[in-house]
Amino acid sequence: MPQSLYDNDLLSSQRSVPPDSQLGTQKPSAMWVARRGDAISAVVLEAIAPDGYSGNIHLLIGIDINGALTGVRVTSHRETPGLGDYIDRQRSPWVEQFAGKSLSLPASKLWGVAKDGGAFDARAGATITPRAVVKAVRSALDYFARNRKAIVAPPPAEMTTPAKESPHDDSH
Repeated sequence: MPQSLYDNDLLSSQRSVPPDSQLGTQKPSAMWVARRGDAISAVVLEAIAPDGYSGNIHLLIGIDINGALTGVRVTSHRETPGLGDYIDRQRSPWVEQFAGKSLSLPASKLWGVAKDGGAFDARAGATITPRAVVKAVRSALDYFARNRKAIVAPPPAEMTTPAKESPHDDSH
């Protein structure tokens, strides 16, 4: 998440998100809420690409308030070293290609790897892994679009009870 998008303590802004198929989660996951002043400016969602070559690929996906990706990071995976592990930012800048993308950029039909006619590069010989990541990122964008109103809505005000009158109040 670019520092320019928030001035709150992002780590302390964590909310719980119920399991959701669009996030690939089967247990509650986390969402961090970025704010500039009092306004929500972006979120970071935990997501899982369940169809990696060697199993689940765990992701953090940053999305700004307008639905554009601020960044994607792989937090854990078991992809083949030297072949599918280039999805990890520490090994390759491959995930950087998602920054600035949204549901409409690229066009819906281009949300795939280049080998399938899509807009996202993939290394030869390792297409299952990037397909899984591209699909999971697109799905997280769909989740954000579907839940945007609830995500950006202010939290409900706490219920307040009127102060009880003092039995010794003679002002009536």
